[in-house]
Parts: sequence; structure tokens; C-alpha cells
Amino acid sequence: MNGDDLIEKVLREGERQADEVEVFYARGQSISAGIKKGILGTAEESETWSMTIRTVRDGRIGFSSTSDPDRWKECLNAALASGRIATPQEWGGLPKPAGMTGTASSADPDLVVGIENAASMVEDLLSGAAEHPVEVIGGGADLGRSHLEIANTNGVLYRTERTVAAVSLEAIREQSTGYEFDASPFLADISARAVGEAAASLAARSLGGREVATGRYDIVLSPIAAASILGYVLIPALSGRNVKAGRSFFADKIGEQVFDERLSVYDDPFAPGLGSTTWDADGVPTRRLVFVQQGVLERFAYDLKTGYRYGEESTGSAVRSGSGEPGIGVHNLFIDGPRISDPGDERGVWIHDVVGAHTANPFSGDFSVEISNPFWMEGGELVEPIRTAMFAGNVFEMLRDIGGLGKDDRRVGRLTLPSIRLNNQQIIGK
Repeated sequence: MNGDDLIEKVLREGERQADEVEVFYARGQSISAGIKKGILGTAEESETWSMTIRTVRDGRIGFSSTSDPDRWKECLNAALASGRIATPQEWGGLPKPAGMTGTASSADPDLVVGIENAASMVEDLLSGAAEHPVEVIGGGADLGRSHLEIANTNGVLYRTERTVAAVSLEAIREQSTGYEFDASPFLADISARAVGEAAASLAARSLGGREVATGRYDIVLSPIAAASILGYVLIPALSGRNVKAGRSFFADKIGEQVFDERLSVYDDPFAPGLGSTTWDADGVPTRRLVFVQQGVLERFAYDLKTGYRYGEESTGSAVRSGSGEPGIGVHNLFIDGPRISDPGDERGVWIHDVVGAHTANPFSGDFSVEISNPFWMEGGELVEPIRTAMFAGNVFEMLRDIGGLGKDDRRVGRLTLPSIRLNNQQIIGK
């Protein structure tokens, strides 16, 4: 039985027992080639299939998923059963078919999921790393293609294709390590050799770093470091669910100046990227959303369930993690604003990455992280390595007065942002 026939069967059967039924269907194939002991290791090929069913009856929402197409009836019954014990909520119905306002850019027609292609990317990683006297201790390449469908008993039937190419490499020289990565829906965006060379360069150049004294310094967060910190604080703060529950720093701040007037934050689901899509995980058409315009907070993100609960309109911001239930998230989030020639022109501490960003407090914005591969930066150049130290502060305070944004925009997961200069920040060293 093909996917469309199965979806139709689930919807017709479910409609006899529930007010509404939704099916989210996904199938995909992937290749993963790893690095082992500094050389190409084994390559693994896999295929995935999943179906997630959501039922609604009298405002009670049921949910279940399966990875076995032969067990669709059990999955449907499990969703119906979970709905019977769910707490009823305000519910205005699953979406009906609607016109799309943009086009998605999330699939590369030229990307071939093959062992030879993944192995070639690994060889390029290793070739790049060989430019420096380091030992390669990990990494690999991944290629994937997936087909997604969402359908419901109100007549929605949307389909999309997604591809991904990803590479990473970790290198070590004595006690110094370096790690780099890249991922994109488009194979042409990825330079595995450049990633390998960058990781090895970080490991080699970080050797012999000196201690930095505890104090306040001007710093430059690379796009990776900035994304690590902001991803764990900013995205939850923009969630309408957290706002309504009183768990967001931004609650009751619509229309206020919350960031530096040079900063804007927006979600563009039609921009090329890993989250590009014309419909969200609820089947609601997506649109470009401006959350912060020149420092002023303008809106929050809502999915269908949260919107109905609190009398707000869905913003098309529902996302799924694997075969999980829909929740509020972002598609392609941009942090943008006027650029300066180089945020590292004046002396400061450049931070490549951080460790422990997941421990940041998403409500208050407070964080304390270990910095990875820090350097003194001057004249736009990394001039001297620094031994690891701690960086502590508050996300919301540091974004109220930035030193400037660089011109080095980079996509890190679903975030696209430049390096950010911050003045007078707390570094905890010796």
C-alpha cells in the first residue's frame, strides 16, 4: 500500500470515531560515513518511515505515532484512546486548504544519497585537515533525502521534499582541540575541505594559549558561539506558549524597546535553509514573521493548539522533532541589522564556540558558559590564543547595547546570523 492510500484509509477510519483526524507522514533515506582513527571508517545506509496521527473529539486531542505501516490501526486506536483521557481545551478546528504565499527552498534536486558521495566528502574533510600538523579524532559526512506529507479530514493535503548535506571534523594537537561543521539542504553550499581545514587550523593555532585574568573585556562572538547562546534563550522567549504561561522575559513587552535599535529578529520560512517550508507542522500556511524590528518587540510565535487556547491566531510556527507532537518553534530565524566592516578591528576576545549553553536560564536570560578556542583579536586578525575560560552574563542585557554586527553571516542550524561584538563583558579566568 502506498503512502497516499494509507493516509486516506486512516482519515476515513478515524473520521468515524473522531470529529477531526490529522496524519503526518514521513519517509526518507540517508547515508552516514564516519571517520575512524583518522581515516574513512564504515558507511551506513538507512531508510526511515513514520506516521503520526492526531485526533480531536469534543476538544480532546489524542496523539500517537508508529514506524510500522502494518500497525496503522493500532496507532489510530492509541491516538483515540489518549484523546479520551485528555483534558478538553478550546478548539477551532484543524486547518482547511489555503493558498500558499511563498515557495520553499529546502530540497536539492542534484543531491544523490549514495555511499560514494558521502565517502568523497570524508576524503575532502581529511584532505583539508592535512594542511595542519594535527590528529583527526572524529567527524564524518551525512546525506539525506526525505518526503513529508500532512493531511486532515478538512481536505488539507500538502507535500514537500527535503534534503540535507552535513559534514563535521574534530582535530587535536597535543592538548588543543578544534571542531568545525556545516549543514545545508544544498550540496553546492558545502565545502568539506574548508571545514576540515578550519577545524585543524583551530586545533593547531590554539596550542600554547595563555591565561586571561578575570575581568571585563570587549568580546566578539562568532556566529557559532552567538547561535549557541541565543538559541537556548531567545527562541523560547518568543514562544507564545511561554509568554502566556509567564515563562518569558518578553511577556507584556510588546511595543517596547527590548534590544539595541540596530537589531532585528525575523523568521523567513521561504529563505533557503534547513527549515524552509510553505506550511507548518499543523498544516497552517507559513509567512515571514518579524519579531523584533530595530530593537522593538512586535509579536510572538503561536501554533494552532496554543493559539486556540489563548485566543490568538496561529502564526504558522508549528514544528516537529522527528515523529513528535507539533510545538512552537522557528523555521529560518535571522538576526540582522546594519553591519560594520569588521567587529574585530579593535582589540577584543574572539570566541569560536561555547560549552554549556543549554544551562542558560531561558526566563531570566542568565548564562555561564565555557569558551572554546578563544583568541585575542586585533585588526580583524586572530593574534594570540587564550586558554579556556568562562563567559558569564545575561542575553537580554547584552543585546540591549551591542558593539556591532559583522558581515560574516552564517547559517547555524535554523539560525542565520553574523558575528556580534559586545563591549564590557565578564570573562572569568585566572
